[in-house]
Amino acid sequence: MRTHKDLDIWKLGIELVENIYKLCEVFPLEEKFGIVSQIKRAAVSIPSNIAEGSARNSKKEFIQFCYISLGSLSEIETQLIISNRLKFISNEDLEKNILTIETLRKKLLNFIKYLKRKAYET
Repeated sequence: MRTHKDLDIWKLGIELVENIYKLCEVFPLEEKFGIVSQIKRAAVSIPSNIAEGSARNSKKEFIQFCYISLGSLSEIETQLIISNRLKFISNEDLEKNILTIETLRKKLLNFIKYLKRKAYET
């Protein structure tokens, strides 16, 4: 039996969490309860919502949790751009993480399309 841990989108979400946590180590200490807290929560919510959605009773519910993950991706992207503009992170760190976000977004959107096809086949 397959679980959420078998999904590439979940695995990539976990990688993004690791990247975000490492990246946040360089933020100013006074941002610990500001943008650092916000960006970490948003990152953790991505694979968490994928996991929770996969355990739900229907594909339609799973789709809704995937959309929540997409929202968190957009939130992280915005927070990274703000962090870069405030000089908390480098252009290189921004670009690297944006690439990961874009890859995960594409995979997540494709997975949602797949789930929608499956949900409406029955």
